[in-house]
Amino acid sequence: MRTLAFVGASALLLTGCTGDPEPVISTSATSAPVPSISAPDVESSPQGGDVDVTPASYIVTAPSDRVDVYDEVDGTVTQTVAAEDVLSAPGQTPLTFLVKELRDDWAEVYLPVRPNGSTGWIPLADEQLTATSYRLEISLTDFTLSLFEGDDEVFTAEVGVGRDDRPTPGGVYYIRELLQPPDPEGVYGPFAYGLSGYSPVLDEFKGGEAIIGIHGTDEPDRLGSYVSSGCIRMANDAITELVTEFGVPLGTPVYISDQAADLTAA
Repeated sequence: MRTLAFVGASALLLTGCTGDPEPVISTSATSAPVPSISAPDVESSPQGGDVDVTPASYIVTAPSDRVDVYDEVDGTVTQTVAAEDVLSAPGQTPLTFLVKELRDDWAEVYLPVRPNGSTGWIPLADEQLTATSYRLEISLTDFTLSLFEGDDEVFTAEVGVGRDDRPTPGGVYYIRELLQPPDPEGVYGPFAYGLSGYSPVLDEFKGGEAIIGIHGTDEPDRLGSYVSSGCIRMANDAITELVTEFGVPLGTPVYISDQAADLTAA
């Protein structure tokens, strides 16, 4: 695992916890800075020689903190994704995208913006393309999170998910960042993944974007139920194992559904 880098004030707030008041992962609302952990490099690169594993997904890591997004190959720029708008630690955490389709020197990628599921095309000439065989599948009805490496399920854990009035949105997402809250015994536990998706019912959360995440919890007895404001809660030892033992990279796809397998087959 790489050296911890400290995060400055952030407007990106995870919506997974409830209570009065609702806590946030943000140095604007905590007394200590929130470190960000850069995920380890993926095992192989499709542009860097032989690959050691059959990649399930490709990931684009941007060479800068701003990426122009096009409506089609050789098309028109429709928006610019800036790290300062979508990351808690711009300049320290890389700006990454999950690839939906590759075409020549272009990639259609999932975007960490509203609405959920947004995609766009980016040129690959100056981007870094890598591959991962990892994917996360989350079943909202079975309250399970499973990590797959290729066809093999290598890790599974019980989770808590969004309650009826603040549901966890189904869909295809990816890990945009990894955070380490200042209090490992607090409501977010020792680690938190920020995903590329947003709450479907909250326009904001404590003055910032209502981002969906995967994180630990100080209420492990409430796992296996609809309990959060949209995030996926895990036991602290489970998310610690996910982070430290497997080193799931940024950009890893996350499939959230009542039947997770249906999404990966689509």
